Amino acid sequence: MSLRGFLLVLGVSMGIGAAAYGQAGMRQVAPLKSGDSVLPGAWRMNEYLPQLKGKKVALLINQTSLVGKTSLLDTLIKRGVQVVKVFVPEHGFRGNAEAGVDIANEVDSATGTPVISLYGDTKKPKPQHLAGVDVVVYDLQDVGVRFYTYISTMQYAMEACAENNKQFIILDRPNPNGHYIDGPVLKPAFKSFVGMQPVPIVYGMTVGEYARMLKGEKWAKGTEKLNMQVIPCTGYDHNTLYRLPVRPSPNLKNMAAVLSYPTVCFFEGTVVSVGRGTATPFQMWGHPSFKGRSVYSFRPVPVWGQKTDPMYAFQDCYGEMVALNEKEALMIMDRKIRLIWLQRAYSWYAEKDKFFNNFFEKLAGTAELRKQIEQNVPEDKIRASWQPEIQQFKKIRKKYLLYKDFEG
Repeated sequence: MSLRGFLLVLGVSMGIGAAAYGQAGMRQVAPLKSGDSVLPGAWRMNEYLPQLKGKKVALLINQTSLVGKTSLLDTLIKRGVQVVKVFVPEHGFRGNAEAGVDIANEVDSATGTPVISLYGDTKKPKPQHLAGVDVVVYDLQDVGVRFYTYISTMQYAMEACAENNKQFIILDRPNPNGHYIDGPVLKPAFKSFVGMQPVPIVYGMTVGEYARMLKGEKWAKGTEKLNMQVIPCTGYDHNTLYRLPVRPSPNLKNMAAVLSYPTVCFFEGTVVSVGRGTATPFQMWGHPSFKGRSVYSFRPVPVWGQKTDPMYAFQDCYGEMVALNEKEALMIMDRKIRLIWLQRAYSWYAEKDKFFNNFFEKLAGTAELRKQIEQNVPEDKIRASWQPEIQQFKKIRKKYLLYKDFEG
């Protein structure tokens, strides 16, 4: 193991804070610019309101779709836009449904607008859903990770609009993980709703840039002729740290979780808990059988109103805190997906053949990562195995960027 890897392992094991990594000689992450001056596309109303005048509009939104502190739905209705329906992704209109829970259709009590779920039996708008609609406006805050399903919902919406000759407008938002690219590129055999395209886990694009790539590469069926427009952000580039004003889903409660998510989410394909049912999910990991391996512990408890209990509810889980706060997450991740925690948990678990489940390959997008973990391949060699396909992806990605890249 390299000195850097040893210090990271030692630091995490001993609970050393992020500052200590710098003192010990780890490479500091290049400073990211503040995102305080960024204006998301939705805020730039003069750029898209004229296109909505006199049209019947459908919105694909959730709780993150704000103009200032007001919902895009309320904002447009107050300005006389005829919003005829709302589509919603995983986690629902208010963003409070747990991952994987089917979302039901409803009517928004405040405006009387029909709300159509695109998570459950119907993931793609049907022709009857788009009947009487002229334009679909997409405005969701993504986190820039392949297995975060909002980009899959966007692709299906693009395809439906192309098939039904509807205009598609994307109100772009910054990517909080848009300052690097890492992870294995998805293989076609592992295509699913948590990974539909041959991109790395962290792909370094906003949703507007990603949609341009789907269309330009003909990855989204039939969209080469889609009437699509992206309303860009201002004040943003790929070296900007944009702090999300609203949590994008129930278990990404803060920026530490958003930044740690690409690393910690691998555990969703294993027997290990990511801390659902605690105050800091996706910032830590643990398992009841790891008692004695670590002094760090947490106890998941059911969340009021949720239909299912979290993994290992009311049991003490022993493991590691990955990042307590944003500063630690930025320092420890160092613009990379980290594998040391996955490797360590696998080494600690007694029944090796039961550690992974079938979901792991869908998250990884490949069968190779599981094999590499099982064979105890060092992290740097695993990352090196990703590089040829990452470099090919970068050539594709570059064609569709709307903002200055983090690389020259």
